Amino acid sequence: MATIAESLNVLGETLETCGTDPETGFYRDGCCNTGPDDFGAHVVCSVVTDEFLAYSRSRGNDLSTPVPAFGFPGLKQGDSWCLCASRWHEALKADCAPRVKLRATHQAALKHCQLEDLKRHAIDLS
Repeated sequence: MATIAESLNVLGETLETCGTDPETGFYRDGCCNTGPDDFGAHVVCSVVTDEFLAYSRSRGNDLSTPVPAFGFPGLKQGDSWCLCASRWHEALKADCAPRVKLRATHQAALKHCQLEDLKRHAIDLS
């Protein structure tokens, strides 16, 4: 696994923290770091919405319901979460993709998503 200092975001800069409450990331390090064991590419830092959570649940991935056995508190609108790049792209095509923190989205997202699409949903571009 790359460390945060080595990881780059989609803008080619150092990857920033996505969220710590709840603790996100495939490695639960607060960042959208990825590695060979992250088959889902949990690399898009998104601020989830109720609309997206309902969509994800309809696609078989319930992110709202807590799963204490795995230390998963369940997500609510406004939470920052490292989403699977393919799920974010799927939600984009369904017109319900959540907003994105580009500076916290790992460059590996570009294997699944277009930078222009991510930028259109960015909340951290000035």
